[in-house]
Amino acid sequence: MGGTPVDLSTSTLTAPDAGAEGLETEAERVAFWEEAARRLHWTSEWHTAHTFEPARPGSDGELSVPRIEWFAGGTLNAAYNCVDRHVEAGLGDKPALFFEGEPGDRRTVTYRELQDEVSRAANALTALGIGKGDPVVIYLPVLVETVVITLACARIGAVHSLVFGGFSAEALRFRVEDTGAKLLVTTDGQYRRGTAVPVKENADAAVAGDNAIEHVLVIRRTGSDIAWTEGRDVWWHDAVGSASPVHEAQAFEAETPLFIMYTSGTTGKPKGLVHTTGGYLTQASWSFEYLFSDPDPAGRESDVHWCTADLAWVTAHTYEIYGPLSNGATQVIFEGTPNTPHPGRHFEIIERYRVTSYYTAPTLIRSLMGWFPDGVPESYDRSSIKVLGTVGEATNPEAWRWFRENIGSGTAPMVDTWWQSETGATVLSPRPTDASFKPGCASRALPGVSTRIVNDDGETVAPGEQGLIVVDRHGPAMARTVWGNPQRYLDSYWRKFADKGWFLAGDGAKYDDDGHTWILGRVDDVINVSGHRLSTIEIESALVSHPQVVEAGVCPVADKVTGHAIAAFVVVRGEDHPELAQQLRAHVAREIGPIAKPAAVVVVPDVPKTRSGKIMRRLLTQLYEGTPLGDTTSLQNEACVPRIAEVIAAGRRDT
Repeated sequence: MGGTPVDLSTSTLTAPDAGAEGLETEAERVAFWEEAARRLHWTSEWHTAHTFEPARPGSDGELSVPRIEWFAGGTLNAAYNCVDRHVEAGLGDKPALFFEGEPGDRRTVTYRELQDEVSRAANALTALGIGKGDPVVIYLPVLVETVVITLACARIGAVHSLVFGGFSAEALRFRVEDTGAKLLVTTDGQYRRGTAVPVKENADAAVAGDNAIEHVLVIRRTGSDIAWTEGRDVWWHDAVGSASPVHEAQAFEAETPLFIMYTSGTTGKPKGLVHTTGGYLTQASWSFEYLFSDPDPAGRESDVHWCTADLAWVTAHTYEIYGPLSNGATQVIFEGTPNTPHPGRHFEIIERYRVTSYYTAPTLIRSLMGWFPDGVPESYDRSSIKVLGTVGEATNPEAWRWFRENIGSGTAPMVDTWWQSETGATVLSPRPTDASFKPGCASRALPGVSTRIVNDDGETVAPGEQGLIVVDRHGPAMARTVWGNPQRYLDSYWRKFADKGWFLAGDGAKYDDDGHTWILGRVDDVINVSGHRLSTIEIESALVSHPQVVEAGVCPVADKVTGHAIAAFVVVRGEDHPELAQQLRAHVAREIGPIAKPAAVVVVPDVPKTRSGKIMRRLLTQLYEGTPLGDTTSLQNEACVPRIAEVIAAGRRDT
């Protein structure tokens, strides 16, 4: 690609120490993002910085689907921005990735080596018939190859969709079929909790039905014996290993789709959110530098970032792939689980690679608290840590304090970030330069975006009053649509406040007396388990697919480690028996994945439903936790409530 690479260390972009309130006009806000975009390499500049056409009634009275564009007319290549330009700027020998496998194997990948590998993979994809706009599903653990194939897709304009390696064949099948992918990338197996877990058989089952898959590209990771379909299956080491390391990256329009990120919805199947190239990369790159890089550019040479998320989650897309690499950062990627082979594994990694920014989930923090009740031993050197971050759910103050005291020596800045798959990058967070922090508080909006907390009528709530958080001025990383279903994009996020053009996030929140924002969790029927958003509908559907289950209601219940756990209430055919609960838990794990396995299964005579037939999951949570019940007058079967309470009480007596 032509043009002069941007030296990020000399970027002149200075953010106001406020959210969008520091950018008083819309023109100032757009100009801010234009300056942020110029940190990247563009082959041609945009002619229109931003267009937003909110949902509006048409002549037939139906609302239109919102149209969002950033940097229209501009062209760039995401992979070039993450790899090649750093090599051309003289950073070829700088480590891009420190990989550590669960068994202890290690590999350092420089930017020059990453460029070679991405180029080989891009050539291999082209040889397999993949081109611009073709969806590619990637079903891999955290490996160097996962980063390589993701960037290779971006390099040739293919649309990647990463799937968590712990998901079941059925969950993978849905994503393969919904995307219309021509290629599935997987592995023979993965290391998980000290054992080699088979993966290829799940991939085979997922592509056995009616789909567009032409090839399955397989990485040899564990050396496990696997089934092989001649003509369809291709070894990575054959296709990529023999490909040329020379590849010319092509520039694409800014609004070219970059990836599809599936997130659970409150009804129906998971939603495939579409993120596009120029806007997403701009906000991912800028926000990474703002939140995690050394404020002094001269100190960034020693920065080592570690985002502990699985590469399939949006957290990793933004702050483990595109954000760090577009900034020329060095980072750690770790294949395994945090307590394999012992609970101090993460601290060993922090010490080994001199990690400076550590970004993780509150669930892991609570686990570490349980593993180290007396604090982290001084034998683990954490002195390299400069900034700590949390993501995925609200952090309770106790965990917040423990994290900062034990990992950050009591002084490291804490960026308690709030954002979503839909927003693509952080919206709310304390600044790393803040003089003081409120444990568990998401604080205020970052520059260039803004939020409000409102009631159902769109009126701003008073301090201390719970409301709905909306994004009233979104950033360029906002998802553009739902893959193949723009109507669902409208209905899920924009319809409620269409007249105001606000994005409905689906979380409850409140202001404190200082005007700072506290996130209170989901207001819809999505359960957040260890930062993984799971649809109640999807879990209920899995339960009902079991031949003995007639009806199911699923709800979140408090769990001191995972934040939420899943309680399932089932109406069954025939007699209940002691093995049923375990059978149903295993059934859900097979249908969706182990992360969706209910912590409790309660057999009940009926589940509470409104007169319109909607299961009142709020009541199930209250019944299970023994908290005061809310209004039950809208139920069509109110008599079932005391009967469910009796079943729960009897179960607790028996245990």
